[in-house]
Amino acid sequence: MAVADAGTDSAFTEFLSRLPGFHVTLPSEGGLVAQVTASIDRAAVFNTPFILYTEPDKALFFEHGVRAFIRRAEEHHQGSELGVALASRSMESFNTYPPMQRYTEGVINRLCGERIGCPGDYSYGPFLLSRALVPHLLRTRRHLGWGWRHFAFHTAHRLGLRVDHLGDEYPCPADQRTEDDAERLHRLRQLSENILGLIEQP
Repeated sequence: MAVADAGTDSAFTEFLSRLPGFHVTLPSEGGLVAQVTASIDRAAVFNTPFILYTEPDKALFFEHGVRAFIRRAEEHHQGSELGVALASRSMESFNTYPPMQRYTEGVINRLCGERIGCPGDYSYGPFLLSRALVPHLLRTRRHLGWGWRHFAFHTAHRLGLRVDHLGDEYPCPADQRTEDDAERLHRLRQLSENILGLIEQP
């Protein structure tokens, strides 16, 4: 597992470094994109055909869904050029998320579906990406923020690689089902970054 830790808590970084199988790196600069690209660069050393990306708040996914997701992605990969396989929420699961999150993620999901030609949920989080995308992602411009993900999806499409959605039940964790003004503002900023990523040119 490749982990890019922000390094704000040295004790936590040390703890991660002691975990079996964990390879921890500290980005040379601040910001989300720098952290993501540092982790992808570290994971690329493993020389696997795909890299599983996820954010740190997906405990339920790791507890209940990751094995089935990877198994289904392997089945989809057979004999085809798979660029990205996304873990996608069913509509029932999607409806358990807070209103502003549903609105902003609904907007970017629709825009991605129209631009990439493959409707689905582009916003849940975890996805497998082909190592063919790594050189392109390492050049991701820092201002894209969360839009780096949608840049990755659109890049896969431009390269002629498939973008697949593997739907399952991924409901909102109980402690994330309410939103305050700060959270709603975060979702709006995130939407603006997602759109930038979707229209970014390589």
